[in-house]
Amino acid sequence: MTILTARVPEELAGMRLDQCLAEVFPDYSRSKLQTWIKAGRVLVDGEVMKGREKLDGGEEIELDAEAERVIEYAPQEIPLDIVYEDDSLLIVNKPAGLVVHPAVGNWDGTLVNALLNHAPNLDTLPRAGIVHRIDKDTSGLLMIAKTLQAHNSLVEQLQARSIHREYLALVKGWMTAGGTVDEPIGRHPVDRKRNAVVRRGGKEAITHYRLEQRFKRHTLIRVKLETGRTHQIRVHMSHINYPLVGDQVYGGRFQMPADCNPALAEALRNFKRQALHAAKLGLEHPETGEYCEWEQPIPEDMQNLLKLLAENELDQA
Repeated sequence: MTILTARVPEELAGMRLDQCLAEVFPDYSRSKLQTWIKAGRVLVDGEVMKGREKLDGGEEIELDAEAERVIEYAPQEIPLDIVYEDDSLLIVNKPAGLVVHPAVGNWDGTLVNALLNHAPNLDTLPRAGIVHRIDKDTSGLLMIAKTLQAHNSLVEQLQARSIHREYLALVKGWMTAGGTVDEPIGRHPVDRKRNAVVRRGGKEAITHYRLEQRFKRHTLIRVKLETGRTHQIRVHMSHINYPLVGDQVYGGRFQMPADCNPALAEALRNFKRQALHAAKLGLEHPETGEYCEWEQPIPEDMQNLLKLLAENELDQA
């Protein structure tokens, strides 16, 4: 149980209780505060009030911010690669192949199940504290809030586009320069399981990219997200005709590049996931306000592919 107290500032006189709480306790979302008001967890001078009732200023507010269980999934002993952890924040390096949230076809064996085993109190937070996601077959950094205050802070930072996210992606084709893709993304007009760049009904999506390393028929790029739409990098790169290596959904029909030595040909044929890694994550710490940043190198399967591409270049020299 967490009992928080505060005195209503005189300048908030005449404001409704629910509006006042959002000002006095900004670490909590408005929806959560309204839930607590309806549950009688907010006392004003020792009395329960309705959210629409107005305040005079100077009242003593007592808030019972005890968290409630909102996640029903079972904890499971699944290894976690923890990059950073404190009382309010958890940063993990997710391996490719691990589903983030339980859903049809993957009700267990997910990151959520692993997190609930590691920190059982996460069952009181929406989505077990996960405020953004990466695809099952994408590897890399994910942030998890461990408290309601931290969750609210991270969500606000995402909405303000102040969280720094960089990805490394290996794409098909020889890029000549970096750039920006500013194209709205929505449901594919025919295949409803996919997303696509659309002219009507899409949401704003902005992807910045720059060159990291060029090979004869492939390019390693560093991608910075300004927005976070589902499959954004994969959709945008496919849209500009540089689909990700191994992308089974947006990569098109597999074609073996010319001039591949046997080792590279085998590696490309067997690379069955999109070559995408969430490499860098930066944010304002929800408790201290300090800017924090983490970075993880690309995983072994992508490293091996880059090595074989470089060796193939030498073979062709």
